[in-house]
Amino acid sequence: MTRSLLAGACALAVNLLPMAGAHAQTDPVLVPADDASGGAADQGASSTTDAAPADEDKQAPIPFEGGQFTITQQEEYGEKVLAYDGKQLADNYDVFFDKIVEVGGVKVALFDVGDGGNQCGPASVIAWKPEGGEIQTATVEQDECGAPPPAVSDSAIYYVPFLLPGETRAALQWSPTEGLTTSGNLTYTPESGTDWKDVDPSKYDNIIDAFHNEAVYKAAQAVLGDTMPDMATSLLVGGGTERTASGAFYATGCVPHDCGGNDGFMAVDPVKHMVYFARRGDNGEPDARPPLKDWPADIKKAYDDAQGAAN
Repeated sequence: MTRSLLAGACALAVNLLPMAGAHAQTDPVLVPADDASGGAADQGASSTTDAAPADEDKQAPIPFEGGQFTITQQEEYGEKVLAYDGKQLADNYDVFFDKIVEVGGVKVALFDVGDGGNQCGPASVIAWKPEGGEIQTATVEQDECGAPPPAVSDSAIYYVPFLLPGETRAALQWSPTEGLTTSGNLTYTPESGTDWKDVDPSKYDNIIDAFHNEAVYKAAQAVLGDTMPDMATSLLVGGGTERTASGAFYATGCVPHDCGGNDGFMAVDPVKHMVYFARRGDNGEPDARPPLKDWPADIKKAYDDAQGAAN
């Protein structure tokens, strides 16, 4: 899904993040061919277990600390319910087991829980059982649009956020003793020293990738100011770029879950060192930077054609 785009689309500058020792525990569990259980019975012996149910709609129970997790669905198109020994922990249309890890000597189960659908990934649900206590959970989510992939160390689970151009966000960490806390702040930063001559749209999966270029980023910052994250959000759901006759390239996109209601347009002219942006404003009129009257004819035509296709 486009989550792979989101995970790779930003460059990060670490302001304060003591995470040098963090590493993902993703060793696969090898299951003999004659083990019909799929290895579920051996999960307690491994620090990490990846889920691989044969039928995603009927996930097998997951043994955990003397009990078991279940993921059930009462109606064909209804929500799925995550429970532990009958106690409901979470519910949504997409509920999947991720893995079991060990953090600070405590076994922890990770689940993905989300709405499904267009572009937004799932939240991360952390479940653990304190010694002699009841099952506990914590949920990690970024702006109601999924959680970053968890990175597991011996002492904590880290969630490094996806950043849009112009954004600064908190990176989070969770441990059995401290719970969910802030590790520090991350700021989107373009690749230092890159210039207009380095712009290569053939390498972009999404036009947002152009913000990696320092010259493009600074030009965009000059015309967008603090609205840069909003403009980038309006381009998240999009594909590759197209070219105009003059050599400029452009693309359209939209906000996840609001395509047709909140669409964006971006064009880059690496020869004239210019960038152009437009998105649908609150009153239905385009919010263009710079104003549409100052756009070159070929880029204005590309925008008009894109608007016509969207309508």
